[in-house]
Amino acid sequence: MITVKDVEHVAKLARLELTDAEKELYTKQLGDVLKYVEQMNEVDTSDVKPMTQVVDFCNVMREDVPNLEISKEALMSNAPEEENGFFKVPKIK
Repeated sequence: MITVKDVEHVAKLARLELTDAEKELYTKQLGDVLKYVEQMNEVDTSDVKPMTQVVDFCNVMREDVPNLEISKEALMSNAPEEENGFFKVPKIK
C-alpha cells in the first residue's frame, strides 16, 4: 500500500514540492493504480502469445531498388563550386 511517506519520497526524487492536499490526493491515486495492476496480475494469460503490436499488419515498405542512375558529371553540373571532383562548401567555423 502506498503511504504519504512514499509520495513524499517520490516527490523529493522528482524535485517536486507538494502541498499536503496534493500528497493526500496522489497517495490515493497511486494506491488505486497499484490496486488495478494487482487486478490485472490475477488474470490468467498463460495461453496468450506475447505481442509487439496491438493491430496485425505486415511490412508496408517497398523493396529498395534503384530506378534512376545519375552520372557523376550530371550531379556535379549542379554544384555552385567544385574542387577535385567534389562539391566545395564553405568552411564551418
